[in-house]
Amino acid sequence: MDYKSKLTDEMKRCMKAGEKSRLLVVRTLLAAIKQQEVDQQTTLNDEHILAVLDKALKQRKESIAQFEAAGRHDLVANEASEMAVIQDFMPQQLSEAEIASRIDQAFNEVSPSGMQDMGKVMALLKPQMQGRADMAKVSQLIKAKLG
Repeated sequence: MDYKSKLTDEMKRCMKAGEKSRLLVVRTLLAAIKQQEVDQQTTLNDEHILAVLDKALKQRKESIAQFEAAGRHDLVANEASEMAVIQDFMPQQLSEAEIASRIDQAFNEVSPSGMQDMGKVMALLKPQMQGRADMAKVSQLIKAKLG
């Protein structure tokens, strides 16, 4: 799946349809991708673009938590709508069972002996799960399994 062309097509569609709020989010995502490309002096592949989208999603989640704590429900609604737009471009989320299965597979491949091997397990899982699972939650599951 070519995320960049999908976002560009959506930007054009939003411009024609006059969907200003959705257009703003899509343009923000394209700008973040372009910024990464300029910073790294390369064209991002889908895996890296997915990481940019995942980061944008995570930023919105953090903002929602902060706005809720401050009682700014008007801003919470705005961030939630932006999250919904970003999620439209994310791959389908993995179920709890799929996450557990992939963690088990990684443990079979790496055979970790303790917490010092957590990085090896995460390195194996991150490319498979980036954007499809909350990596903080995956990390917690791995820590629990490592004991």
